[in-house]
Amino acid sequence: MHANSRPITSNQPDIHEQLPERVRKHASTQFQKPISAATGAAFERSIALWQAADAPPLIIDAGCGVGLSTRRLAARHPDAFVIGIDQSADRLQRDIRWQGRMPDNFTTVRADLVDYWRLLLAHGIHPRRHYLLYPNPWPRKQHLGRRWHGHPVFPALVALGGRLECRSNWKTYVDELAIALRLLTHLDVQTEQFMPDADGPLTPFEEKYAASGHTLWRCRIALPNGRVEASPAGPL
Repeated sequence: MHANSRPITSNQPDIHEQLPERVRKHASTQFQKPISAATGAAFERSIALWQAADAPPLIIDAGCGVGLSTRRLAARHPDAFVIGIDQSADRLQRDIRWQGRMPDNFTTVRADLVDYWRLLLAHGIHPRRHYLLYPNPWPRKQHLGRRWHGHPVFPALVALGGRLECRSNWKTYVDELAIALRLLTHLDVQTEQFMPDADGPLTPFEEKYAASGHTLWRCRIALPNGRVEASPAGPL
């Protein structure tokens, strides 16, 4: 592992001033984007595999990249079934070096997360755990809407419930996500610094960032299942 990753730079020095307004708007409007046929078919295949395993507690590895984190989560949670989701066929098809027995309680699927999350919600499927591990930070100020907490799908993601955890090496991303979660759940959500535990890093990015001396950040919350409503305008 080459410890040569550059820290994230941004023209946005702090929390985006439009974040609360954006979150409240998305919570009060219906997201109308049609579900793609490809993601619909991928959803059915992956859920069928979960059901064939007797539908154990479900873990979602959102934006799983090459799927190493999916396998590691499956090994750490043998009583659960892990679905890793990524939009890149190239990443999902890369060879993964794995020592020991490969876990059999997982699958990876190429799909659009925006559609996959809404399909989970429409089918009443609520994961036990939900991971957002080093999502694309979209650090330029004008790209707030491309970050998950600034996207119209975010209320659906929150409504899925489960224990949600986001990790990033850009503190602003995790701070913004925590604020968006507080707005929608009215629960206390804090950003914290962390280091990979004794089991090691979950993703190749986590390993590379830690080796490069980056500070790693995360927020964690136990989400209630069901529809979310944003808190009224006021202090965050």
